[in-house]
Amino acid sequence: MGQDSSLVVSANDVKAFERLKVISQIAPLKERIRSMEMKYGCDIHSFGELIKALPEDFERWDDFIEWKAYSESVLELESRLREIEDTKDVRIAAG
Repeated sequence: MGQDSSLVVSANDVKAFERLKVISQIAPLKERIRSMEMKYGCDIHSFGELIKALPEDFERWDDFIEWKAYSESVLELESRLREIEDTKDVRIAAG
């Protein structure tokens, strides 16, 4: 007896998989952001103002740059998540 080696997935299955991939990337970034918020007791906007007012401290500036990168990455990934959710046409490339 021959086995059928085809796989059938729905557009919703593909979208759910893509959503989960993005969410799995967002989660650790948000955790790092929370860690920075706890370390400095404020959000990134307040911290940016704070480090401009304080004497120069390379560790704080490094943290600020890192924190900003995390925040920007989360925004980009959340945008990607919205794109996935709004997608109407799902096509599977032959691989």
